[in-house]
Amino acid sequence: MRNVIFALLAALMLPLTAQAERLKDISSIAGVRQNQLIGYGLVVGLDGSGDKGNSSPFTTQSLGNMLNQLGVQIPQGMKLDSKNVAAVSLTATLPAFARSGQKIDVTASSLGDAKSLRGGTLLLSPLKGVDGQIYAMAQGSLIVGGVGASAAGSSVQVNHLSVGRVPGGAIIERDAPAASSQGVVELELNEADFSTVNSVVSAINREFGGGVARAIDGRLVEVSAPQDSNSRVAFLARLENIAVTPAKASPLVIVNARTGSIVMNQTVTLEPCAVAHGNLSVTVSNTPQVSQPGALAGGQTAVTNQADINIKADGGKVISVPRGVDLAKVVAALNSLGAGPQDLISILQAMKAAGALKAELQII
Repeated sequence: MRNVIFALLAALMLPLTAQAERLKDISSIAGVRQNQLIGYGLVVGLDGSGDKGNSSPFTTQSLGNMLNQLGVQIPQGMKLDSKNVAAVSLTATLPAFARSGQKIDVTASSLGDAKSLRGGTLLLSPLKGVDGQIYAMAQGSLIVGGVGASAAGSSVQVNHLSVGRVPGGAIIERDAPAASSQGVVELELNEADFSTVNSVVSAINREFGGGVARAIDGRLVEVSAPQDSNSRVAFLARLENIAVTPAKASPLVIVNARTGSIVMNQTVTLEPCAVAHGNLSVTVSNTPQVSQPGALAGGQTAVTNQADINIKADGGKVISVPRGVDLAKVVAALNSLGAGPQDLISILQAMKAAGALKAELQII
C-alpha cells in the first residue's frame, strides 16, 4: 500500500531546475475575471418526483405567485399539489467580456425534498450578480447525470438526481462589468513571490523597453499600456506570451490524516537521520459454543462465546535514512522504511520535529 501512495508522486516527478512559463500561465490581468450569478426558479414536468406541498411550502407559494403573474387567479385557500414541481437554486458563471445575447450554462439544484429532477423543465428565471442586478435569464430542459430506479420497496441510484444542468440555458441580458482603462494594466501573480515578481518585471522591460513595468508588491506588477483599444489588444497579446522563469516553490508536504494520503512537491528534501519503526497488532477472535443439557436434566440449550485475544509486536529496527536532495530520492527513502500510510504520517511529523524533513508540513 505504501508503494501505491507514492506511485503517483513518482509519475509526476519533475526536475528541480525551474522551467520558463508563459506570463499568462502564472498571472492574470486585474479586472479580467469571471462573475458568479445566482437565482431561484421552478422546475416543472416532473413525473411525481417533485416537492411535497406540506414539507416544502415555498414551492407551493412560488407556484401560486407564478400563476397569478400569468393571469391565473387562484381561489383563496385552494391547495396546490406540487408533486410535479420542484423549487431549485440556479447558479451560473458570467465570463469576462460577456455581451448581451450570449448563452451560458446553468446548474439547477433542488431546494426542497424532490426525489429527482429528471425530465423537468426550468421555467423562465432571472440570474443576479452580487450587485443585485439581473445579468441573465434562464430557461430550458434539464439534463440530469444520475440514474435511479425503484420497485417493490427496493431502489438503486447512481450519482445525484437532485442536480441538473441546462447547457446554454441562460441568455445574457446585461454586459459583464468591464475593467477600467487608464493606460495601465495590472498583472496579478497566481502565487505571491518577490523573486517571481522581479523576474516578471525584468522580462517585460527587456521585451518592451525600460520603465514599462514596475513592481508594486510581492504579487502585483503595473504595466504601462497603449490607450487605443486595437493597440492595447495587440500589446496584451504580446505581453501574455512573454516567457518568465518563476522562482522555485517552497517545500511543502500535505497530509490527509483521515485517508492517509500524502502529497509533496518537488522541492522537498531530507537530511540524514535514523528511524526506528515497529508494528503492534491486536487480534480478537470469537468462537461460539453450544451447551446442550442431558435428556432428563430439564435444562435449556445455551450458547456461550469464547474469546481469544492475541497481541503481536514486531521487532522495530533502526533504519538509516540517507540524504534526499530530489523527489525520487525522498520517495525511495520513505518507501525503504516499510511503513503503512498512517505510520508514515507519524514518521513525517517526527522528522519535521527533528529537523530532518526540510519542508512545511500541513495536515488537513
